[in-house]
Amino acid sequence: MSGEIVQLVEQASPYLTAAVSAYGGAVLARAEDTAVEATANLGRRILQTVWRRRTEPQQAALEAAVQDAAEAPDDPDAAAALRQQIKRALREDADLLKELAALLPAPAAGTVTITASGNRSIAAHTIGTAITGDGHRTDQ
Repeated sequence: MSGEIVQLVEQASPYLTAAVSAYGGAVLARAEDTAVEATANLGRRILQTVWRRRTEPQQAALEAAVQDAAEAPDDPDAAAALRQQIKRALREDADLLKELAALLPAPAAGTVTITASGNRSIAAHTIGTAITGDGHRTDQ
């Protein structure tokens, strides 16, 4: 998978999450709402752009992923399934990749985005040693 696609989906993830949280499963049909924050509106625009460029069966799959993410906002698997739908669409449509990249704000120079998801997950830009887990002992 292209690193460009992975980077774009990672950059879009907070917007997608905000849109699904704000609009729920209706995110694909909703118009921009001035009462909803800009982050959620951008996520809605991203999802609607992807949806419009898909075939009917692909639209149904995207709708199902959006609905699952809306019904279980804390489920990392549901969020991952939605991201996978976006990645699939981007792999299949190079013009879509350009269109979504134009929607997203350009990352600031030198900016690094790090995401940690799930219980007890960690994230670091650089790391020497990371020890996680219950009951870990360093004196063994």
